[in-house]
Amino acid sequence: MPVITHIEDLRVLAKKRVPRMFYDYADSGSWTESTYRANEHDFQAIKLRQRVAVDMEGRSTASTMVGVPVAMPVAIAPTGLTGMQHADGEILAARAAERFGIPFTLSTMSICSIEDVAAHTKAPFWFQLYVMRDRDFIERLIDRAKAAGCGALVLTLDLQILGQRHKDLKNGLSAPPKLTLPNLLNLATKPRWCLGMLGTKRRGFGNIVGHVRGVADMSSLGAWTAQQFDPRLNWNDVEWIKKRWGGKLILKGIQDVEDARLAVESGADALVVSNHGGRQLDGAESSIRALPAITAEVGSRIEVHMDGGIRSGQDVLKAVALGARGTYIGRAFLYGLGAMGEAGVTKALEIIHKELDLTMAFCGRKRIADVGPDILLPGTAPR
Repeated sequence: MPVITHIEDLRVLAKKRVPRMFYDYADSGSWTESTYRANEHDFQAIKLRQRVAVDMEGRSTASTMVGVPVAMPVAIAPTGLTGMQHADGEILAARAAERFGIPFTLSTMSICSIEDVAAHTKAPFWFQLYVMRDRDFIERLIDRAKAAGCGALVLTLDLQILGQRHKDLKNGLSAPPKLTLPNLLNLATKPRWCLGMLGTKRRGFGNIVGHVRGVADMSSLGAWTAQQFDPRLNWNDVEWIKKRWGGKLILKGIQDVEDARLAVESGADALVVSNHGGRQLDGAESSIRALPAITAEVGSRIEVHMDGGIRSGQDVLKAVALGARGTYIGRAFLYGLGAMGEAGVTKALEIIHKELDLTMAFCGRKRIADVGPDILLPGTAPR
């Protein structure tokens, strides 16, 4: 086992252990992947102010996200097919998040179901909702999340239609996956992953299979899914979902100031500045560059979170300095999961927390609540 010191170590290990089609699914963007790369690279241009001779004892990264106490302003983002990075992946990640004291968000397109995760955790997790044409299914899905005691509903607004991801097409990623000769040969090099999958019954989309009329197994899922993402989704649907849900509502996929104003008017509890990890509109602005204008416009009226490109605790600190009340990690935890299962997710969280804590101290701050734009070197942060 190599010495793991940062998220990149986990990524390298995950690439070795996860089948190519599922690793590429997580580690890719749409079209040229320019936005996917910008999400990460634009953090690097932001520079920090180092302060010295400041009392650094008694530091705390504790905060809240939509009123929920968190050990650091980080939540695990909803990611589809998490259970294909590692057997029972959503359950393992949820348990790691619970122990660490941060929220876990389960995707509609998860392998483990809402009920699976609820049965293996105690802390209320969050549930992410995609809006499908089958509104009866969506209503029942919302009701299942309520019955499971989910603490917040994260409504994704930026996937009315699917962006094209070249790697998925070339790898034959579908439901069920295409078992081509290259894929079979690649699977043969991943014995640890294969043994894990043989040892679990969770290999389909647990929130969908068996819950939709006519979708009883993976073979019938592909056609249903291809027709279900709803291009008609609009702000009236947000109002309907908010009423049906009745709890804390977070709107994910906001990149434009005008949409941020509409999010405030919807009565949501928070919005997430997000371009879907660069997996939808290639050429869109990175999340960290979009963040300051949105926090300046609506940050006093709604809680602003962000995701996209976070690979370190320093990235978290920079996002907080630019007005984010919370951040989400997707690929960072997936790398840990693919590399080492539950222990890998825990390792990813430990790495990010340590980097956040130490960098906060080097910038002369003892509490995350005291972090503001003045910790950034003037002229290096987006406006």
